[in-house]
Amino acid sequence: MAPPADDRNRQSGDWIELVVTLILVFAAVATSWSGYQAARWHGEQAAGTNRTGAIRFEAARAAGRADAQTEIDVATFIAWVDADRTGQDELADIFEARFRPEFRTAFDAWTATQPFTSADAPPSPFAMPDYRLASRDLAERLDREAAASAADVSTDIQRASNYVLTVVLYSVVLFFGGMSTKLRSRRLRVALGMAALLLMLGTLVWTATFPISVSV
Repeated sequence: MAPPADDRNRQSGDWIELVVTLILVFAAVATSWSGYQAARWHGEQAAGTNRTGAIRFEAARAAGRADAQTEIDVATFIAWVDADRTGQDELADIFEARFRPEFRTAFDAWTATQPFTSADAPPSPFAMPDYRLASRDLAERLDREAAASAADVSTDIQRASNYVLTVVLYSVVLFFGGMSTKLRSRRLRVALGMAALLLMLGTLVWTATFPISVSV
């Protein structure tokens, strides 16, 4: 003997309520998790911003030091050329003795090209590949690190935004699920429940592809 229609409707309603309850529970937990991860990635972004600023500050210091060293090298070289070309050998030797080691390497390589007699010689030691400043190299390396760090910050911002978007989607799931329990029409309850379920599953699958921040 088949169960009465009221019993079947009651059993069907119980299943719908059970499914909706599970949807609401999972959506609530997922909302909390996404909110937590969004906060963590905002923290990662803030830490990355501070790190990028510190790297850029050090890069600026290194670049400033390189500029100052170049000015010193140019000044002493001009003084040496003036003394050497006017026959003040002792004064030229004094200036030469004060060349910085990095400039000395380029200067020796330049003088080896016979610059005062050879038309093919470079115009000055600063045109020599041997003229390299450690501080300039450091500044360039730090600039590259700062650019990479800034890119990481942009990525962290995007990750935080993605988690915030999932919070919005889970909120829609909670709304659909909650509304489905208020409707009297069984078809509408099922429709809203299915919409909530599909949206939750799709958002869960998308969230599963996100990286997880465990520490800042």
